[in-house]
Amino acid sequence: MASNVREIRPKPSDSEKITINLGFVDLGQVDLMVQEGFYSNRTDFIRTAIRNQLERHADVVKQSTVRKSLDLGLRHYSREDLEAVRRIGEMLHINVLGLATIAPDVTPELARATIGSVSVLGALHASPAVKSALSDRTR
Repeated sequence: MASNVREIRPKPSDSEKITINLGFVDLGQVDLMVQEGFYSNRTDFIRTAIRNQLERHADVVKQSTVRKSLDLGLRHYSREDLEAVRRIGEMLHINVLGLATIAPDVTPELARATIGSVSVLGALHASPAVKSALSDRTR
């Protein structure tokens, strides 16, 4: 019975892969902390370090978010959202700190007709065609 169950739409990833370069001594110290059982692996150490720094600077992040009028977290733009914007003759200015997604059924033409600018600190998930159509409007 499980063989005829299909995923209607793929689940978007809840994280973004990044690559960093560390000096050998720093990497050795991370490995030592993992070996001593303080962290389960390198990724756990790095995530914890990043979260600690973000917590340490939370006030600055909050002030900047307000000053720059950023939507914080996850923001999804559906085809219906963009069609509604087109009907009233306005343009969206997407400003997101986190993850902005544009639905897979949004055409490049609809995106260009309704999205005036895109500024995402984090990740933008959209079809390659929509990203290409908005490339001159993306900061």
